[in-house]
Amino acid sequence: MADIADMTQERIERLEDVTQRFGRVQTMTGPAPTGACLYCGEPLEPPRRWCDAGCRDDWAYTQARRQAQQGVRHG
Repeated sequence: MADIADMTQERIERLEDVTQRFGRVQTMTGPAPTGACLYCGEPLEPPRRWCDAGCRDDWAYTQARRQAQQGVRHG
């Protein structure tokens, strides 16, 4: 049976693992907040990047179209 020190160490290791994974997720997500919605320009408080899911989805669609058009021109 594990004693309190073993259980504490196991919990610390689990928390460190979650913290590391959370940090990686945060660094891999899109553009940085600018203080305004990246799609419509409405002022926002950081860390928000879009007004709502509609602006986020429209922004993502626009970005995908731009990348596709650039690929056609240069490809």
